[in-house]
Amino acid sequence: MVSLKREREAEVDDDDDDDEDTVAAKIGRGRVPEDRRSRHCPYLDTINRSVLDFDFEKLCSISLSHINVYACLICGKYFQGRGLKSHAYTHSVQFTHHVFLNLHTLKFYCLPDNYEIIDSSLEDITYVLKPTFTKQHIAGLDKQGKLYRAYDGTTYLPGIVGLNNIKANDYANVVLQAFSNVPPLRNYFLEEENYMGIRRPPGDIMFLLVQRFGELMRKLWNPRNFKAHVSPHEMLQAVVLCSKKNFQITKQGDAVDFMTWFLNALHGALGGTKKKTSIITKAFQGSMRIFSKKLPHPDLTPEEKEALLVTEEYQEQMSESTFLFLTLDLPTAPLYKDEKEQLIIPQVPLFNILGKFNGNTEKEYKTYKENFLKRFQLTKLPPYLVFCIKRFTKNNFFVEKNPTIVNFPITNVDLREYLTEEAQVTEKNTTYDLVANVVHDGKPTEGAYRIHVLHHGTGKWYEMQDLQVTDILPQMITLSEAYIQIWKRQEGDNDTNNHTEV
Repeated sequence: MVSLKREREAEVDDDDDDDEDTVAAKIGRGRVPEDRRSRHCPYLDTINRSVLDFDFEKLCSISLSHINVYACLICGKYFQGRGLKSHAYTHSVQFTHHVFLNLHTLKFYCLPDNYEIIDSSLEDITYVLKPTFTKQHIAGLDKQGKLYRAYDGTTYLPGIVGLNNIKANDYANVVLQAFSNVPPLRNYFLEEENYMGIRRPPGDIMFLLVQRFGELMRKLWNPRNFKAHVSPHEMLQAVVLCSKKNFQITKQGDAVDFMTWFLNALHGALGGTKKKTSIITKAFQGSMRIFSKKLPHPDLTPEEKEALLVTEEYQEQMSESTFLFLTLDLPTAPLYKDEKEQLIIPQVPLFNILGKFNGNTEKEYKTYKENFLKRFQLTKLPPYLVFCIKRFTKNNFFVEKNPTIVNFPITNVDLREYLTEEAQVTEKNTTYDLVANVVHDGKPTEGAYRIHVLHHGTGKWYEMQDLQVTDILPQMITLSEAYIQIWKRQEGDNDTNNHTEV
């Protein structure tokens, strides 16, 4: 009963807040005189920027309500309402903390006196809460490598910023980091106007994923951060909600499974369909030709098999399909050891496992009832090509990991030979450079994830693992157990940005 009463009081206070904000709006139109204290608040020097953290869900720390929430700028805690008896008002009297920020309207107030504070020295706080980017700023992001100093004194490169591992969410962090370094995707989400006009059905929660991803991109690329790392808490809460708890913050997940779901969920939430494009398909979608041939059951006699192979059902069928990423199969890892009893880690060149898409290599695929022989050939290459290297094999009892190291060059990977003859004529640029490399270390179900990303402005590579950010030599990247890679098509006559701008 007490909590219900408090909630009702808070709702009454919310109405008071709306009236206050209406008054503030009228001040701007010259109808109501401005409170003379607004521009001379004596408590601004009590603000403690080092405790301010706007990465977490905007909930009152007492009522857990998300309606009309204010941040105390002295201790960093969130409280509901600001009228009499509200949690923010009570906090201001009890602890003599006087400066509060409305997390929705971005207006500052002095409590318990209850007047709006107008002071340009507070703009850095509103910018950290809600960073904004001009087209000019976005256009220059990849042209310079200026280091910025956070309020806590650490220096950082925008975009090369650690993500907090809350408990077991590094599998999602590396995917979010990878996508934040794909310029057309990043640029689209840095400008909220690009997606705010998209209409969704009533009650649709999936658009929350778009909003939270946009907010995360703007925080990762913010040149005026108070600290040199970001917590993806709100983004991951949206993931848990929208995936119906298939992906959790507290339980290790698979980065490829998460990436697959995330790309498709974003595409759908942005209004994309099989026929209608979105920024996701414009950046990552290619197409391929699939040749499929049904195989007779292995228990049949040779005569029965021969009889079936001449029927129409067992002839090769061709179909066209789009893809957002390509799965590369590793050769089976050998189980033998060398003389020193050390397990030999096999290596394979990238071009060997790309042979799956040369139009000649056949691979058997088994379903519950039937077996097929399939071969693949690419018909269209996307501006950004994603490879998923299949390291994990799941059976009924456990998950096995293939530790094979893939040897790959960092630049100038030409994929022309994997295109059909017609596509080789129409596709002008077929050469790619690596821009992101996700690595899985350790045991299949336990291990940890890290990512290597190329900073386009400096041309340098960085390794990020949760909050740790270090620079790394390009030749060290190829020694890792790569799991997901993003490759950028080299620009020329067929400019990638022309393909991916919305």
